[in-house]
Amino acid sequence: MKTHNKLFKKLCSLENLRLAFKKSMKGKTKKWYVQEFESNQQNELTKLKIELQTQTYKPKPLKRFVIKDPKTRVIHASAFRDRVVHHAICNIIEPIFEKIFVFDTYANRKKKGVHAGLKRFDEFKRKVSRVGELLRDAKDNNMVVGYALKADIKHYFDTVNNEILMKIISKKINDYKVLQLIEAVLNNHDFKIQGKGMPLGNLTSQFFANVYLSELDYYIKHNLKAKYYIRYVDDFLILHRSKEKLMLYKWLINNFLKQKLKLELHPEKSKIIPLYHGITLLGFRVFYHYKLPKKSNIRNFERRLNSFYTLTNRERESILKKFSKDGSGISCTEIHIR
Repeated sequence: MKTHNKLFKKLCSLENLRLAFKKSMKGKTKKWYVQEFESNQQNELTKLKIELQTQTYKPKPLKRFVIKDPKTRVIHASAFRDRVVHHAICNIIEPIFEKIFVFDTYANRKKKGVHAGLKRFDEFKRKVSRVGELLRDAKDNNMVVGYALKADIKHYFDTVNNEILMKIISKKINDYKVLQLIEAVLNNHDFKIQGKGMPLGNLTSQFFANVYLSELDYYIKHNLKAKYYIRYVDDFLILHRSKEKLMLYKWLINNFLKQKLKLELHPEKSKIIPLYHGITLLGFRVFYHYKLPKKSNIRNFERRLNSFYTLTNRERESILKKFSKDGSGISCTEIHIR
């Protein structure tokens, strides 16, 4: 397997750091810390360049907070200058790994994502069911032949083994300084178990999540010869006409995860489901002829919409009060129209 060296100089270059800065500020240009960094951009990037080159760079402690969207997640946010470094790393090594990723992984990759994953699933369900072949006792035209092994890896981001991850990265990256920098980023984490886990919320964590499970992708595609396989982060599914074949796949995959990657399937979330029951995938429950958004997503959308409506009402009231004080005489109807 081809390895890549002499990457560190390119990683530390001002050209790469400027590109990393532009990517880091995307969608965050109004944040005070972005504006502060941007106002002194040349000095900040030069300082980062020197720290990286002299190997004196140390990431700042992560800021921990909890979100509910819709389920509760613990997010670890990096300081902005560290995010620039994360992008600088990914700018250099992502193209190397992108070439070896299997086609059917859809998270955190260019020209992939939710819609591409759903479209691919539609293609697979047609092939497995032989274009909608119905069961003998079918009650409607969604009761097609076929099953899906829908699986989830238990506590994935908390259980990634950093030593194994570094070995996987080292298969392609043969630059000691780059590997040291990656280790510094990985070790900047409050581990529940020493040497295990990646902080949810970092760009590098999203990328390394794909790198780590690329070993699983290769096992499923090349060893098990599974044709109809889709993965999105740590959720994956395999389609097949035979339930027994999927039961065997499940057992073999769990063994592989335990032995090679020190992971395991979630016992409650890893099931074999008939296609006609509808497969929960990427925010939808997918049947043969139609899709329904998950109820939890609908509730979450309604909650956000109500919050937005409440905020706009407050803004309208604030504007009315302001204009009533200065005597402009503007009406509520005019505010609504505007």
